Amino acid sequence: MEIKEIFENNKNWIQEKLQKDANYFSDLSKGQDPDILYIGCSDSRVTPEELMGVAPGDVFVHRNIANMVPNTDLSAMSVIDYAVAHLGVRHVVVCGHYYCGGVKAAMQSQDLGILNPWLRNIRDVYRIHQNELDDIKDEEARYKRLVELNVQEQCINVIKTAEVQRAFLDRGITVHGWVFDIHSGKLIDLKIDFSEILKDVMKIYHLDS
Repeated sequence: MEIKEIFENNKNWIQEKLQKDANYFSDLSKGQDPDILYIGCSDSRVTPEELMGVAPGDVFVHRNIANMVPNTDLSAMSVIDYAVAHLGVRHVVVCGHYYCGGVKAAMQSQDLGILNPWLRNIRDVYRIHQNELDDIKDEEARYKRLVELNVQEQCINVIKTAEVQRAFLDRGITVHGWVFDIHSGKLIDLKIDFSEILKDVMKIYHLDS
């Protein structure tokens, strides 16, 4: 795509919106009140608003390589703080996707330079779940399962944050783990039982109310 095409597309998009609603942009400029914080992958094939069928203003979005939530990443931590404490979102979604290049790279024994510290977080997920993953003989199936387990671990990282713990106590915020299947276009709810997973670890991460 040529860059100039993007600006033509933008003009057409503006006209399309104004034809449907003359006040669309003036209303949009008044502020945002999203119900959902979406943490997803930067992969160019995975566009959150499009795959969820939502409009601008409906979802607060944070994206990085392999939808990670490391506690040392000030960008992710700042997004969670702002979305939960200031925007008051009711749901936090961590959404991975099958055929994720970041997860695949983490599975390979290869020096990837500056990416190494980032991918080490995914390799830690593999280490935690090594017995389950090593039992999966089919490489593609193992790869997909690591995608799912990475989503699970990043959801747990979300739950560990002080902002989410306070919001859970104050207003019952909900965390969700999803996977987008690029091959079929289907959005999959992993239905992770966080209460079961966290019952033995929350005494470590839990904050006093």
